[in-house]
Amino acid sequence: MRENDMLEKEEIFSKVLRAGRRTYFFDVRATKADDYYITITESKKFTEEDGSFHFKKHKIYLYKEDFSSFAEILEEMTSYVLNHKGEEVISERHQKDFKKEYSSDKTEEQRSSFTDIDFDDI
Repeated sequence: MRENDMLEKEEIFSKVLRAGRRTYFFDVRATKADDYYITITESKKFTEEDGSFHFKKHKIYLYKEDFSSFAEILEEMTSYVLNHKGEEVISERHQKDFKKEYSSDKTEEQRSSFTDIDFDDI
């Protein structure tokens, strides 16, 4: 089999989900026996202090015999998370490069929480 034929076989069907610093690649691929399976690849971008960057990748291979169970458990897990924690994303503030933006109202609110002291009383 020529190299081009093998590349065509690997690129049967693909979808990409871009999610901030993470990108998910969903690919349908073929086995040597010409059966199909799915790979899910998470690629996460890391930026160095000098401005250079690199990617870390993690890959899952999912075979047809596991599709039903995988989909069932994934649905159960996602439903559990959404039912218990809702859809609001709170984990961003725990990322290393997270920068919280403060509004001027918040700063004023923080200042007003201190006790006002009149120095004439001392």
